[in-house]
Amino acid sequence: MLKKIGENRITENDALVRMGEANFPVPFKGGLEYASPARGTWNIVHTGMLIPEAHEIFVCAASCLRGVVLTAAEMDAMDRFSTVEVKENNLLDGNLEELLIDGVSDVIDKLEKRPPAVLVYTSCVHHFTGCDWGVMFGTLRERFSDIDIVDCYMNPTLRKSGLTPDQTMRRQLYALLKPREKNSNAVAIIGNDLPTRKNSDLYKILKASGLKIHEITSCRTYAEYQEMAESSLYITYYPAAKAGGDALAKRLGGKHIYLPYSWDYMEITRALNSLKSEFEGYGISMDIDKDYDQSISECEKAFEKTLKLVGDTPIAIDYTFCPRPTSVAKMLLNHGFNVKRIYLDSFTGEEKEDYEYLKENHPDLELYPTVDVRSRFLASAERDGQKWLAIGQKAAYFLNTDHFVNIVEGGGMFGFEAITDTLELMCDAFENPKNMRSLVQIKGMGCGNCCMG
Repeated sequence: MLKKIGENRITENDALVRMGEANFPVPFKGGLEYASPARGTWNIVHTGMLIPEAHEIFVCAASCLRGVVLTAAEMDAMDRFSTVEVKENNLLDGNLEELLIDGVSDVIDKLEKRPPAVLVYTSCVHHFTGCDWGVMFGTLRERFSDIDIVDCYMNPTLRKSGLTPDQTMRRQLYALLKPREKNSNAVAIIGNDLPTRKNSDLYKILKASGLKIHEITSCRTYAEYQEMAESSLYITYYPAAKAGGDALAKRLGGKHIYLPYSWDYMEITRALNSLKSEFEGYGISMDIDKDYDQSISECEKAFEKTLKLVGDTPIAIDYTFCPRPTSVAKMLLNHGFNVKRIYLDSFTGEEKEDYEYLKENHPDLELYPTVDVRSRFLASAERDGQKWLAIGQKAAYFLNTDHFVNIVEGGGMFGFEAITDTLELMCDAFENPKNMRSLVQIKGMGCGNCCMG
């Protein structure tokens, strides 16, 4: 039967799930997926470029190469990027190992400058066909003994099982570090795309204690990158980096400590005090107020100031802003803010407590997916002229608002300063609109810091 065009039009409410009805960890049904134009988060091309002077080689089908080539071009990093195309005949002839070995060798031999390290990215087709990793990478390492070669992966089929491509990339980012003598006064903050802010509690504590701080975002040469291996302690606070921290400590020695990102006063306090206890074991005394009364007082003043400005303006948060948007929502709601929506596709394991609290105390809180195909209608939904304040690029895009906090992946913020800095950014976003559509389409926000090598 023919239907009138425009009948039964999909609306944004079709994608809505309220907190009181949401399941953990996945509140939405799977299906056809959609990618919004909000692209500020980093991908494996951006992250790999953090290794100074390294060269990336992607061995993939042409359709897959299109996106990563554009990323490298947008970064103005094509001189550090090459490709080897996998074609149908390679699959049929069963010569994928030979193609990778010969293709990567040809790229390296033709480079104007021999790099100290090469990141070789395989794709899902190499896994589907059961390629021999030992043969491929063993041959390359023997052939190019003067170059450090590491296996990296562009395999979207791993997104929902085991380590995700993001977690794997953050682990492989440090796989080239070579063992060296440990320095008990050296620490490494690892796994972040963006540098830890100098005003963060974490950085201030480490600096005030006279420790040497390594972070890949500050490395400008491959030699500086290798110096990270002297660290006695590896610190991660971004959830996707946790597995990499464990792997690095196991391989090089030293210890890994994970400090959960949170907006909860008690959880922040426990994380910073655990850091103090760890260094006391090395004989390093840290000047830390274990109760953080002053820091909490400053946060409360910032909450009061921000609430006075934004009033009952509806607020939306998305998962690209930070790894725990539910923690942000919980704290804002408890301070009287009108948080109406969270844009996410799943909850992380660390959000279980926040999820249970919000489910019980704020059952009407709206959850919207970002990859559900129905989400493509969200940005065109009618808003009745209502002003929204968004925290994160995807929330800004779907609400079509220029009033938004333009931060991705936590922005290098950690601790009580993450709260006060974000509240300050909320005030600025409320008073000073940005050009949302021009900003959110830029890939890898802040990735310029990784193109110096």
